[in-house]
Amino acid sequence: MSLAKEHVKTAVRWSIGHALPRTVLRMQARRGDLQGRITVEASTGADLTGLFDEIRARGPIAATKVGHTTARHAIVREILTNDALVTTRPRYSGGILGTLAAWSATDITHPVQPPSLLVVEPPQHTRYRKLVTRVFTARAVEQLRERTQAIADELLSGLDPSNPVDLIETYCGLLPVTVISEILGVPPEDRATVLALGGAAAPSLDLGLSWRVFRTVETTLNTFDAWLTRHLDTLRANPGDNLLSRLITAREDGVGLTDRELKSTAGLVLAAGFETTVNLLGNGISLLTKNPAQLSVLRSQPELWSNAVDEVLRVDPPVLMTGRMSSRDTTIAGIPVQRGQFVTAVLAAANRDPEVFSDPHAFDVTRANARDHVSFGAGRHYCLGAQLARMEGEIGLRSIFERFPDLSPLPGAHRRPTRILRGFERLPTKLST
Repeated sequence: MSLAKEHVKTAVRWSIGHALPRTVLRMQARRGDLQGRITVEASTGADLTGLFDEIRARGPIAATKVGHTTARHAIVREILTNDALVTTRPRYSGGILGTLAAWSATDITHPVQPPSLLVVEPPQHTRYRKLVTRVFTARAVEQLRERTQAIADELLSGLDPSNPVDLIETYCGLLPVTVISEILGVPPEDRATVLALGGAAAPSLDLGLSWRVFRTVETTLNTFDAWLTRHLDTLRANPGDNLLSRLITAREDGVGLTDRELKSTAGLVLAAGFETTVNLLGNGISLLTKNPAQLSVLRSQPELWSNAVDEVLRVDPPVLMTGRMSSRDTTIAGIPVQRGQFVTAVLAAANRDPEVFSDPHAFDVTRANARDHVSFGAGRHYCLGAQLARMEGEIGLRSIFERFPDLSPLPGAHRRPTRILRGFERLPTKLST
């Protein structure tokens, strides 16, 4: 009976959290609604440039059937820094749907469920982030630079230049997972497990998952939760020189993170520090091979590699969009937004705002204000791993093009079907001529 009840709860969670929103968004997309269209079209891997322009043409903030959305750089920053707008999934607070949602809820560690830093708000967020920031310092990240370079060199040395490869599988995925594993103190024998778990859990940020994907995500998150429990126990008994060991002992006014908060943080570091960096590297390789003139600029001016990473983040960011819900009646760009309404900030579109970036659709590694992108967010939820991502992106991209200067794409590249995380699932490549 208990097992049957859990199966029913799982089905209810999917129905309310994914099947219903998916149906609504698809219906609205067919009717031309901008929010519905961007959600549906993002999962196809299509070029969204024209849609970005359509959203922007609707004014500072466009009303949709499911809330509001914007493609304006200034408005995205306003949304991300507005105290009235909080990070949460759309939820049902009352009625039969609210009752069913509460009944079917699970306590599985999830990147978009509390106590994840992505969704908690002050004062809890303030205490939590302060503890995490203390061990995720710029100095700690910089100490990883030499090791990251060694990992990149080792991976590249293992590639046979005479054979075509899928760079997502052989390089873009392995570099960040190895770095993140060292940050989390993961032993080498467990890294293949972490890689598989990270890839399978990537859709967990999305809304509107199919039943099959939803079940895979929940199973994966359960497996990851069990693995993290064992891993934290190991680190407590045998702490190492890694950020997770330091986080276990970190205290603020004598209070540290709970087990659930530690697991949530480790899961977030894996998802945000691994999955997004895979996308950054894959998107960067694709952009540079499509723009050989820009690659020539970098070869003649290697000091521009750091700026090139920010231009990759601007033109093809690893995260397409993010959402906020209004916790009280407020205004955005002078437009009323009622309590409970959902607002979508399309980060990738804001990065193409012509009011901020001249010739915004052009990929230009010399762009003076490339770093003004909003790909890492803004305000209290600004990405903790921004410095790590920039460092890994710079080393990862520079190293592969230095090692294989004739690298060229092969047919068969395709993007992931995810909506929030945006990157390549496969990137077939010829390493030498």
